[in-house]
Amino acid sequence: MITVKEFGKTKDGKEVSLYSIKNSMGMQADVTDFGAILVNLFVPTAGGDKLDVVLGYDKLSDYETSGSCFGATIGPSANRIKGAKFTINGTEYSILANENGNNLHSDGEHGFHKVVWDARVNDDENSVTFSLKQEDGALGFPGNRTFTVTYKVTDDGEVAIIYTGASDKDTVMNLTNHSYFNLDGHDSGSMEESTVMIKADRYTEIVPGAIPTGNLPEVAGTPMDLTSPHKVSEHCDDAFEQLVLTSGYDHNYVISKETDGVEKVAEVMAAKSGIIMEVYTDLPGIQFYAGNFIDTHTGKGGASYARRMGLCLETQYFPNAINEPAFESPVFGPNKPYNTTTIYKFI
Repeated sequence: MITVKEFGKTKDGKEVSLYSIKNSMGMQADVTDFGAILVNLFVPTAGGDKLDVVLGYDKLSDYETSGSCFGATIGPSANRIKGAKFTINGTEYSILANENGNNLHSDGEHGFHKVVWDARVNDDENSVTFSLKQEDGALGFPGNRTFTVTYKVTDDGEVAIIYTGASDKDTVMNLTNHSYFNLDGHDSGSMEESTVMIKADRYTEIVPGAIPTGNLPEVAGTPMDLTSPHKVSEHCDDAFEQLVLTSGYDHNYVISKETDGVEKVAEVMAAKSGIIMEVYTDLPGIQFYAGNFIDTHTGKGGASYARRMGLCLETQYFPNAINEPAFESPVFGPNKPYNTTTIYKFI
């Protein structure tokens, strides 16, 4: 079941709506056409409660001004691009340098998370599809492009996010969802006692600025090893060079894929509520971010948010993949449409 209500107006007067997608088990995802953002995610517990397990805001104006990207669709290129430059088919393109001379999340003020998308409700599929057009050169990326992001809630406890993209020129397409999860509830404080498992034997090593070196070290024998469940707090503050560089986990893991399709790649278990979240995707990488840089401020319902009160598991192509020939390419175009699925399943 899907219901729609007003969610305010943007600074330039555009009306924005909030779409509530519910399943028969009482689960509810609230998404908005501003930024194709997941605002609320209510998950039933074994004890009969419902917990909102994503950080966010009650007001549209907070999403307009915040730099945290709570719940946001990031695009057209998530994560980092070294030197804010890349070359496709012999042509060099320059994009916004917004973090230490590099590009992060395309554009902090004009990226996909800060624009109003068109919305279409599909009651039969229990889904809402957001669509967006970008002209050739917009944000510095080539191609006249169209994108869609579909949120679907199933009776199996899943929030499926399906991304598509098409372009008349080869271009970078690497979208992700930047939800911050706290499975004990968005207002429950630190999530560091939650356990995380990621199906990855390697990760993309980084240098200062969080740009990959191109090396893919093994996780075995290091604090990066999450192939079995570990509490976030167990190693997050270890004096391990890679963790020190980012003040804790903020790394892309190389998923140990078994198929080309959608498969389970990660799992999070709450410390108190008993909620388990499984992550499924067909993408090669997943960025585990432990919320190391969440600044202290007020979120939904007057909750106080601060460092490590939510974690992100962002499925994607590897950061700076456009400039690393050995990484799987995020280039899509006339002969290669973009189509990928990520599922967050709650049990």
